[in-house]
Parts: sequence; structure tokens; C-alpha cells
Amino acid sequence: MGKLYIFDHPLIQHKTAMIRDKNTTVKDFRELVKEIAMLMGYEFTRDLPLEEVEIETPLARTKVRMLTSMDIAIVPILRAGLGMVDGILELVPNAKVGHIGLYRDPETHLPVEYYCKLPADIERRHVFVLDPMLATGGSAVSAIDFIKEKGGRNISFVCLIAAPEGIEVLQKAHPDVDIFIAAKDSHLNEHKYIVPGLGDAGDRLYGTK
Repeated sequence: MGKLYIFDHPLIQHKTAMIRDKNTTVKDFRELVKEIAMLMGYEFTRDLPLEEVEIETPLARTKVRMLTSMDIAIVPILRAGLGMVDGILELVPNAKVGHIGLYRDPETHLPVEYYCKLPADIERRHVFVLDPMLATGGSAVSAIDFIKEKGGRNISFVCLIAAPEGIEVLQKAHPDVDIFIAAKDSHLNEHKYIVPGLGDAGDRLYGTK
């Protein structure tokens, strides 16, 4: 059964508060999202497997613990998920990166796919799906559906801010997926935006409307 993790680290909470501020510039918003993703990465990679290996220091041979492998894939949901990629790649630079393109139909609020490109060996990788916002849950569910159709099995979802409605939808559709979030907000408004939220993450990352 997948678990819900809400990070209470002071730096994550502080930087998340800063991206909520409507006066935060595009440049600062972009840098903060990258920094939050990297800080979250320290936590959601905590259970990566280690093995004992022997190395030689300048003084002696010794046994140390290193990652068993680097079989990780990060899959941002376009376009806002791209803002989280670089922060995580700084921690795991050998991770493969896939992309899933979805947009929300303004009338139905349902996700529409327009692009999906995943690593060929997705079935043997721990996949971290990235999207700053978990609102209705539709995009997250669809993205994970696509990954499972391609053979992905070990999947986690990582976002900055989530609404209770989105969490419930994602947990119901994919009960095996762990969810990592920086903040759980109050609710969705009539336009399916997270309240208090931070507005449209993609627009704020790229300066569009």
C-alpha cells in the first residue's frame, strides 16, 4: 500500500512559502522550485538500496556502502514538472529522464495526452513522477497509467502542493504509489485550482499567462 509523505523540514516549508507569494519573480520562483525539488530528493531517495563494496583510499583498502545501482527514472509531467528536474538531477545525475505531456481541458478539467517518451528499460527502474501541483489528480493518474502500460511498476509521485481531492483520487486509482508532497492545502475552488495554492505553476515558472 502506498504511503503519503508530507515534508516538514524547515527549509522546504520556508521555500514553499516563498513560491506562494504572488510577488515572487519568475527568476526566483524557478530557482526556488529547483531548490525545493532537490531538498525533497534527499528525503524521497532515503530508501534507495545500498551494497558493501571494497575501495582503496590513499592509506588503505576499506569497505564502504554505495548505491546498489542507479536504476532511477524521473518523469516530469509537461510543462510545469520540468522545473523540478534539474534539482533532482544534481543528486542523481545518472538518472534517466522521460517526459509525459498532458494538458487540462478547460471545459471538462480532464487531462489530455499529447506526448509520452519513456526510457526503454522503464520496467526495472524506480520511477519518480514530477509535477508541482496535485489538484484534481487527473494528470497524475493518467501519467502513471501510461507508465504502467509501458511496464513501469515501482512508481512514486512527487509534488510541491496537493489538494485533498487530488490525493484521494490518486490513492484510489493507484494505491501502490507513494506520494511525496511539501504541503497539503485546503481545497479546490470552482475552477479546480488549489486554495490557497500558488496559482498556475507553469505560468509562474515560464512567465506566461
